[in-house]
Amino acid sequence: MKNSSKPKLSPEKYARLRAEAKAPYRGLRKFIYFSFGASGGLGALVFLAQLAAGRDVSSALPNFALQIGLVALMVWLFRIDKAPEEDEG
Repeated sequence: MKNSSKPKLSPEKYARLRAEAKAPYRGLRKFIYFSFGASGGLGALVFLAQLAAGRDVSSALPNFALQIGLVALMVWLFRIDKAPEEDEG
């Protein structure tokens, strides 16, 4: 028996589902990258202000470096996650 009442998908919906199957949770990952990057950026500003004021430089400098490293990592991960998207189109 053939089932002739198969639901038809629009090409746009099919393309979106196919992209989600190739890279699941891409939107969530990008949100996490952005959120952590923004948090690192704010932390870097706080520690930069402490460094500029000369307050507790011995602990502010490693924390500042950590925040800059976090921002750099999030930018790198965002770019890696973005690369396959550009190859599809």
